[in-house]
Amino acid sequence: MLNKSYSYGRQYIDDDDINEVIKILHSDWLTQGPIIKQFENSLCKKFGAQYTSVVSSGTAALHLTGLALNWNESDVVITSPITFAASANCILYSNAIPDFADIDPLTYTIDPNKLEEKIKSYNKINRKVKAVIAVDYAGHPCDWQALKSIKDKYGIQLVNDNCHSLGAEYKGDATYAVKYADAVIQSYHPVKHITTGEGGAVLTNNKEFDEKIKILRTHGISNNDSLMGKNEGPWYYEMMFLGFNYRITDFQCALGLNQLKKLDSFLLKRRRIAEFYNHELDECENILLPSSKPEIKHAYHLYPVQINFDQTKYSRKEFFGLMLKRNIKLQVHYIPVHLHPYYRKNFGFKPGDFPEAEKFYSREISLPIYFSLEDEDLNYIVKNMKEFLS
Repeated sequence: MLNKSYSYGRQYIDDDDINEVIKILHSDWLTQGPIIKQFENSLCKKFGAQYTSVVSSGTAALHLTGLALNWNESDVVITSPITFAASANCILYSNAIPDFADIDPLTYTIDPNKLEEKIKSYNKINRKVKAVIAVDYAGHPCDWQALKSIKDKYGIQLVNDNCHSLGAEYKGDATYAVKYADAVIQSYHPVKHITTGEGGAVLTNNKEFDEKIKILRTHGISNNDSLMGKNEGPWYYEMMFLGFNYRITDFQCALGLNQLKKLDSFLLKRRRIAEFYNHELDECENILLPSSKPEIKHAYHLYPVQINFDQTKYSRKEFFGLMLKRNIKLQVHYIPVHLHPYYRKNFGFKPGDFPEAEKFYSREISLPIYFSLEDEDLNYIVKNMKEFLS
């Protein structure tokens, strides 16, 4: 057995990353300094956005987006049940009403047909859906053309939870996200494509929206002459909104800036790992591999497979335990949000509400996929999978 342990995701930090962080630690600015703007400008250039605001986490980015889009207690906001809780919790942070639309069984992203059905059901009772948070799950972009059509038809706001899909392509375009959505959310947690430790961003082409995000991330305070009612001197500032301290540090942005330069190589490696899994596991019985629609280029934040454990020797829990004994720590992404006790107790969701999402959850496991995995590691992981699932 290899003297290594494996998880589904892991950061890759090299000496260049460390040196860039050290430079900032020796500088005059640890927070609110010039490299934050440099990182924002680089993100704009890479992903085709006119404006970017970096913040302390992807969750903070989601929270501020709901506030800046003026969600309130009378608004319904819909997202996918197959996502991390933060994608739905941000709806609650704005006191809005959360709901879900089931997933497409082929892409695992929100199903536009199910979404439109849900919007129509609200219209019948004279309730308007305010916004949709569509999640590019695992690195596979949603059907953004269909979602944009729904946005225009029903006059809803559209948010792209892009945390899994940095560098993905939709219809040959790696800058697709801001072209379809009002706001694009990114995360730089260590398991994501690039990392700042913790961190995130809101990308947009709307100047007014971006200005509000930048104020909200800093306690709701501004010293911008054009926004203040008066200016009593160079010390003066005004609190415009009830905001938060969601700022990110300069040394985090120095790490992010250097990581961003390597994104293309990170993506190349993830796609090569996915090709290896595709080839090695293709003929295994009872395993359904992730697929990609022809118009997209997958970013593979996750490599989710579905296993029909009813037809295998071991249950999913037993399989996890056996793999863990071989130092392979798998994961499941995700427990459907509507099945969490909080959502069931407070909003009345129940098993059976979103059958495709629940079926997917019952079978899904995420295999290790990250930059530092080598051929030896991948062969070891696949060998053990085949041993237990044969």
